[in-house]
Amino acid sequence: MKYLDEFRDGRLAQGLAARIRREIEPDRRYALMEFCGGHTHAICRYGIEDLLPAEVRLIHGPGCPVCVLPSGRLQAAIDLVERERVILCSYGDLLRVPGAQGDTLLKAKARGADVRMVYSVSDALEIARAQPDRSVVFFAIGFETTTPPTAVVLRQARREELGNFSVYCNHVLTPPALRALLATDFSSPHQEAATRGAGVVNGFIGPAHVSTIIGTRAYEFVATEYRRPLVIAGFEPLDVLQSILMLVRQLNAGEVRVENEYTRAVGAEGNRKAQQLMEEVFEIRPSFEWRGLGELPNSALAIRPEFADWDAERRFAVPAIQASDHKACACGEVLRGVKRPEECKVFATACTPDHPLGSCMVSAEGACAAHYHYGRFRQAVAS
Repeated sequence: MKYLDEFRDGRLAQGLAARIRREIEPDRRYALMEFCGGHTHAICRYGIEDLLPAEVRLIHGPGCPVCVLPSGRLQAAIDLVERERVILCSYGDLLRVPGAQGDTLLKAKARGADVRMVYSVSDALEIARAQPDRSVVFFAIGFETTTPPTAVVLRQARREELGNFSVYCNHVLTPPALRALLATDFSSPHQEAATRGAGVVNGFIGPAHVSTIIGTRAYEFVATEYRRPLVIAGFEPLDVLQSILMLVRQLNAGEVRVENEYTRAVGAEGNRKAQQLMEEVFEIRPSFEWRGLGELPNSALAIRPEFADWDAERRFAVPAIQASDHKACACGEVLRGVKRPEECKVFATACTPDHPLGSCMVSAEGACAAHYHYGRFRQAVAS
């Protein structure tokens, strides 16, 4: 298949769903986690769960970079823009994510702070070039997919000796998060899941964009150490259905392998040039807090000392802030896969896209936003 429409062909989707139904073992349960928020939105948008038999259960994972950013890091950015009077550049989603006590970058902007929405890190660099008398800070987030562009711009800023530009680095890494999930939650039925009768995750739908950078070999530990199959999938509905079929077949055969459904974009080694860029500019943080998952070792990146002049955390001594999420918000449980969005008591009532209490309702990749936009009436229709 070459064109987008072919990956959304309803007839082919029905055929794949029928094959999944034929191949499942009736006495077996297939709990499959999609790590990536892009897959969560594809699943909700195209009604993929409605095509699957009851034996196959999809679990949403923590693969949304905005969602996993802890409130303290966001509050630190709010303090930075108000205290240092810098120009803080950020992606649109981040402006509305609640920090401590419900504060947001958008509210800081309303109070007079110079917060600007950008579409890329290059936009922030351009603002710094245009306003040499102001300090410009780019609020960098994202998994391995968005990290190489940040590296390119940091190299460019150093080459130009652009002294008024810096980056507040919040880039995180996928394999350590997967390892933490497997080690703490799914190597055995963890307490919360056991309480709900959820049991273990049997297999993973691997992320698409991230895998174009890190390649399939980066996930081998999932199969070799934790004995779980993983299939890397594209974002179109046929990609997701095909990956589910591949996981079902592995589980039926008692196999645990890393497979690649997204062969049109992902290779075994990934993008070596992008990896070299990341290695040149960033180093591993010993520990980093994830919303819902807590402190995870070696799970995020910091800017190397060679680029310290462009590191906002060093330049402005950004403090480490501990902040709690809204008490009623269940984003943490949703990100760990132990609650579905509609099981949060404030979902679609006190928490909506217009008035979000948690990051999962704000982000374009958040599970709560996906369920709100595409599935909040699903149960009512089914009943």
